[in-house]
Amino acid sequence: MRLRRHPLRLRLTLLYCLVSVMSSAVLLVIMWALATSLDMGVPPMPLPRPPAPVSPPADARGVPAPRPVPEMDVGVGVVETSGGLARPLIALAIMAVISLFLGWLIAGRVLRPVLTMTERLHQISDRNVHERLALPGRRTELKDLADTVDGLLGRLETALDAHKRFVANAAHELRTPLTVERALLEEPLIDPDADLATFRANFERLLAISERRGQLLESLLTLSSSEHGRGADDLVDLADLTELTLRERAPEAERRGLRVTTWLQPARVPGDPILLGRLLVNLCDNAIHHNVPGGTVEASVLRAFGRVVLTVANTGERIPPDQVDRLFEPFQRLHRTADDGHHGLGLSIVRAIAHAHGATLTAHPHPDGGLVVEVAFPLVAGAVEDGAHVVTDGG
Repeated sequence: MRLRRHPLRLRLTLLYCLVSVMSSAVLLVIMWALATSLDMGVPPMPLPRPPAPVSPPADARGVPAPRPVPEMDVGVGVVETSGGLARPLIALAIMAVISLFLGWLIAGRVLRPVLTMTERLHQISDRNVHERLALPGRRTELKDLADTVDGLLGRLETALDAHKRFVANAAHELRTPLTVERALLEEPLIDPDADLATFRANFERLLAISERRGQLLESLLTLSSSEHGRGADDLVDLADLTELTLRERAPEAERRGLRVTTWLQPARVPGDPILLGRLLVNLCDNAIHHNVPGGTVEASVLRAFGRVVLTVANTGERIPPDQVDRLFEPFQRLHRTADDGHHGLGLSIVRAIAHAHGATLTAHPHPDGGLVVEVAFPLVAGAVEDGAHVVTDGG
């Protein structure tokens, strides 16, 4: 059962043992080959010349004594093959057993950090996602893996926190019109003197609230779809799309007395035309609605350093630099107004669409008040055209 619980450790142990046994066997073969080659290369020793025969002394009867026969050492140079092979094989078997034991210990030592990380990861959930592995020791492959997992947990914690804030803000934004709708429905029922004009007025307000809530739901769906990626890529001319968007909003800009200036270089970028159109709509609406009477709106599409840079700038209220990043979060506005027709999702949708298209989004306060937003798209070779034109609309 213990071996089944540690299959990787068992595999490493068998691998260590196999390497050790094979190395020992190869070493024995090399030693046997060297010994054999040495035996074959040594020349035979010359035998000593026997001394001259000496007549043995005669006995008393005059008969010579028998000549002694020289003794032969038959054991010299004979290899005991059975004993010479048995002992190395026994040593090899003992080495295999020792290798198994040492391999098990070494595999356990190597895999100990992995087991520690696995146990800690099993204990981490959405309630304690702030915890980290924090594997101690010097930098190794396993510590790099642990640090990578810690970075992933950090990004996951940030995403979960943003998701919780998004859900809470969305619930608040949806709860407010529901409360107002209930009050408008109860008002004529409670008032015994309510007439047809009262019901009509309440119904008109209900229709306006319902329309704004539909816009909110549409914005939420757009934000969700843009965060999950884009559809099929088409070559979209940002200059034409920007000019069309501003032309559609020219009456509103003229009504507010705004001066709109554009500098457009034709440049096509790969992307989803619907999402890119929504990005421009949100940027232009933000520049027009959050402006001052007699202010300016500047839009440009330029090619620089291998990128297509879309810039939309507007005058308006001065924005503290530390509040710029907060404006791109869902349901965040510089000054929260209960019933201004805006939900604080425009710039967050812009950021999500830019991220889905691999673009870099930067923003900073305008020197005269207002905001400057830049979206830099990667430039595709062969997707640009020569020429530029300036369009100025006065209001």
